[in-house]
Amino acid sequence: MLPEKVEFDNEQETMLITLYARALHGRTQQPILRDPWAEEIVDRIDHDFAKFKLSPSEAFTFAARAKKFDLWVGEFLTARPGATVLYLGCGLDARVYRLDPPADTRWYDVDYPEVIDLRKRLYPRRLGHTTIGSALADLAWLDDVPGDQPVFVVAEGVTMYLTEDIIRRLLHRIVDHFPSGQIAFDAHSRRLVSWMARTGRTVRSTGASFRWGIDGPADVEQLEPRLAFVKEYRTSELPGYARLSWAARAQVRAGDLVPAFRGLSRPLLFRFPAAR
Repeated sequence: MLPEKVEFDNEQETMLITLYARALHGRTQQPILRDPWAEEIVDRIDHDFAKFKLSPSEAFTFAARAKKFDLWVGEFLTARPGATVLYLGCGLDARVYRLDPPADTRWYDVDYPEVIDLRKRLYPRRLGHTTIGSALADLAWLDDVPGDQPVFVVAEGVTMYLTEDIIRRLLHRIVDHFPSGQIAFDAHSRRLVSWMARTGRTVRSTGASFRWGIDGPADVEQLEPRLAFVKEYRTSELPGYARLSWAARAQVRAGDLVPAFRGLSRPLLFRFPAAR
């Protein structure tokens, strides 16, 4: 089988960074996240992954982030059999295969049409799993998703590339569409987004730049008042944290405890309706 030649630009190429990071970390001795699908797909893609210049600590950071979201999704589905999962900006992530939810779970992976086309060539079909090829800003894609069950919405590594107006409309439409649910995403600080805009910095060599940042969960609740903040997931809460090396734990402590570091990327969980 010939390798898939993959050349994406800007935000779409960032999915290859996270894919490569999960594969690199999965090949370490005691990974936080085991992702054999990422390892296999990296070998099946013809792309210059070396240009991302990922260090082991950076690969760990991406893998730990993915593990946090895996745990949140898994907890939600355990408590609510037959629920719906929306994975926004899924890229080439194998989350549905890693978690292996029951067949009565309705799981939707959403990303640009060209990304979904590539996913279909790389991943096998799966019962209860549907892919939707659309830009997230074109909210008509949600019409194809039944809104009769609670939903878990996960948007890992995607919201920072959207504008605040798109975020507002997206949150409003989701809360309108489903009776209840939870929404999890990682957000960057306004300070970081502003710094990148001033300096013209982009995400590594992809050309992608950040557009949206927050100072805290209250900023999200202002965009959609029917959301209520639940928690922020810290890496030190992950299973297997104690097995990490001293250096890795020191890095985690800095990221969890120092506000300037924690604000760079924070996985946040919200619920709706916002019963207070």
